[in-house]
Amino acid sequence: MSETGATVPNGQTQPEHAQKVGSNWLMHVPIPLFALVMGTAGLGITWRKAHLVLGVPPVIGEAILALAAACFVAIAILYAVKWAVHPAEVAAEFNHPVRSSFFPAFSISLLLLSIGTGPYSEAWTLGLWATGTVLHLLFTLRLLGRWIVHNHQINHSNPAWFIPVVGNVLVPLSGVRLGYDEVSWFFFSIGMVFWVVLFTIVFYRIVFHDQLPAKFMPTLFILIAPPAIGFLSYVLLNGGVVDGFARVLLYVALFITLLNFTLAGQYLRVPFFVSWWAYTFPMAAVSIAAMEFHHLNGYDEMWMICATLVTVTTLVIVTVFLRTLVALVQGKLFVPD
Repeated sequence: MSETGATVPNGQTQPEHAQKVGSNWLMHVPIPLFALVMGTAGLGITWRKAHLVLGVPPVIGEAILALAAACFVAIAILYAVKWAVHPAEVAAEFNHPVRSSFFPAFSISLLLLSIGTGPYSEAWTLGLWATGTVLHLLFTLRLLGRWIVHNHQINHSNPAWFIPVVGNVLVPLSGVRLGYDEVSWFFFSIGMVFWVVLFTIVFYRIVFHDQLPAKFMPTLFILIAPPAIGFLSYVLLNGGVVDGFARVLLYVALFITLLNFTLAGQYLRVPFFVSWWAYTFPMAAVSIAAMEFHHLNGYDEMWMICATLVTVTTLVIVTVFLRTLVALVQGKLFVPD
């Protein structure tokens, strides 16, 4: 992770002082933990949409969104303290070829929380959306620029690379409702074009090179999110019209979801890592997309698909949340990577 770092058993490196004080859990607080906020907020938005489309009680979604906001504040404070106490560790994470892709999970969390505050406060929605949008643009420029000017090995590529670039497609979800249509088109265009580019790179790496390490296997679920969120953003930008391109996006998301579930045997053998949170937000995204499609078209056949996706998504996210709490209580969450 740094030029002065020493090699650890998994072949990666960490700063020398981290080896000397490895018992200090604070330095091992991982940036991918913000994926917890993404997954929890995604579940809250899923249940809010389920209230509108499937008629479930509204309190469920709102309570989950409140939990997501609380988790965001707690994790943000925790990581800020880590930054203040162990700045070298944060710098090493930001310079890491894989972990750096998770820093935009912070800005994505803000964008998702802006959706959560939508029915309550336009000021809060605008503040969260504007802050998340600017930060995400900066993350995109910084990380994409790094990919261009620094050499990377093909085995460094993985679906987490979608987070900084394709995360841009989330901007329209609040941006359109706030009246920032052109800004939303700008970010949507970036996300969709680079989705195609990165999908090609990552799929090539998966098929023609060594299999992903076990801890990165859950990131394959991230492949679901770009077309699912792309569908939601495109329909908003398109005035609620579900045209041929919108259908392509939705059906690709549903197909990749099915493909991932055919690999369930592989995933069940993966021990718990923070990377399990990669299962969560993509499942929420495809659930919301299916419900939006059902809402706009009213196909009876979609009702069962929507109900199934909401049920499976809830079970997956609750399971991952509980496993995270168990790891925290057992002292296994903040450990050397």
